[in-house]
Amino acid sequence: MALEVRRKEKENNNSIVHRFTRSVIQSGIIKEARSRRFRIRPISKTAKKRAALRKVRAKEEYDRKWKRGEIKSRR
Repeated sequence: MALEVRRKEKENNNSIVHRFTRSVIQSGIIKEARSRRFRIRPISKTAKKRAALRKVRAKEEYDRKWKRGEIKSRR
């Protein structure tokens, strides 16, 4: 994704930088780079199942403690 901005006649440096910045933003290079920078690995099926089971067990434990009166207020 090469991007080139050529200097026009009698154009100052600020306007060249401004045009270049605008063209980079419009081309989507910045958006793509940011999305690649913080890429999140996909979670495996077993990890998803384990997380779901952990949540179910935690909820059951919380409900059990609430029924026993160990916890005074419900979420």
